[in-house]
Parts: sequence; C-alpha cells; structure tokens
Amino acid sequence: MSKTTNINIRIDLEFKSELENLYSQYGMSITEAINIFLHVSLMEGGLPFEVRQQRYNTETESAMREARAIANGLIPAKKYSSAAEMINDALE
Repeated sequence: MSKTTNINIRIDLEFKSELENLYSQYGMSITEAINIFLHVSLMEGGLPFEVRQQRYNTETESAMREARAIANGLIPAKKYSSAAEMINDALE
C-alpha cells in the first residue's frame, strides 16, 4: 500500500453540503471524488475539462438562480392542476 498525505482546502459550508449530497448519489465521498479528479487530471495531462467563462444573459442567469433555489428547497416550486393552467401562467 502506498503512503498517503493530506491536502487541506477551505470551502463554504453550504457548498460542501451540496457536494456531499451530489457525490453520495454516486456512492462516494468528496475525498474519493477529488482523488478521481486528480487521477483523471494526470491521465489528461491537465484539467480534464475546458476552462472558460460561461456567458448568459441576465434573464437566463436569473432563471438558473431560481431553479437552483427550487432544487435546494429554498423556494417552493409552482404547482398546476392542468397543462392549460401552466401555459396560461407562462404566457402572462
């Protein structure tokens, strides 16, 4: 067995909780996910994804924030009793 060492990082508590929830869906811890990231980085010879700034318009960014808030249970999702009711709400 090879020797291991610790890497300490500081992250926002809410961000950590979101990551724990995400990775637990795959049956892994944050540590295991970071190790996978680091191994893939070595295999790729760098970051295993393209680094660029995403650019969205203000309306899209607002909708993305709202969707994240709904997904995290911070605001309730709208509920409709019919498709017609939903379409009418969307057209308003």
